[in-house]
Amino acid sequence: MNYIQHFEKITNHTFNNKTLLKIALTHSSYANEKKSRVYNERLEFLGDSVLSLIVSNLLYSNSHHLKEGDMSKMRANLVCEKSLAECAGKINLGKYLYLGTGEERTGGRERASVLADATEALIAALYLDAGFEKASEFVLSLLHDKTELILKGEYISDYKTELQERIQSHSPEAPEYKIISETGPDHSKTFEAAVYVSGKMIGSGIGKTKKDAEQSAAKAALFGDAKI
Repeated sequence: MNYIQHFEKITNHTFNNKTLLKIALTHSSYANEKKSRVYNERLEFLGDSVLSLIVSNLLYSNSHHLKEGDMSKMRANLVCEKSLAECAGKINLGKYLYLGTGEERTGGRERASVLADATEALIAALYLDAGFEKASEFVLSLLHDKTELILKGEYISDYKTELQERIQSHSPEAPEYKIISETGPDHSKTFEAAVYVSGKMIGSGIGKTKKDAEQSAAKAALFGDAKI
């Protein structure tokens, strides 16, 4: 299955302008190698706004009891880089990206920022080709599991912040993170982080970056035996 068939199936839409799909999947590194000025940055810009409107409309319509500040925080959790990269993983977007040689070599297909940007570009491509309603259907299907949790107040996108807030609600101590191991070659390392409070380890986790490993450790602390 080629990229057109793949994304037409996922979006439930036959694109009239199939070039939009290719542009959405084209990273600047690929365009630079090909001496082209056509890549997904402009679509990403538009997709960011379309996505924000779709999510804002969802929250406004389904959370009448919430104040503006609460809705803003929920929206930020849904449209953040981590959330969009997870959505990209669900639709195997990374496999179909057009990347430059250097970006490919350094793990661009799995890089959260690259995946999040391409997700926004794909949303914009669908919006331009099919309109707001079709783009909204696609976004809401992608975010369905997250929106269900977030409307119940159960979704956490930043485990480190959540852990710090919980700890400091009853203690002046702040969590401390340490990288306790690194494995793998330089271009594809795996890190293990541990989080400590008052010198006691309360959680550990792994990730492809130090930041991801620390998030995993914070998640383990929140939902593990420590019962923060």
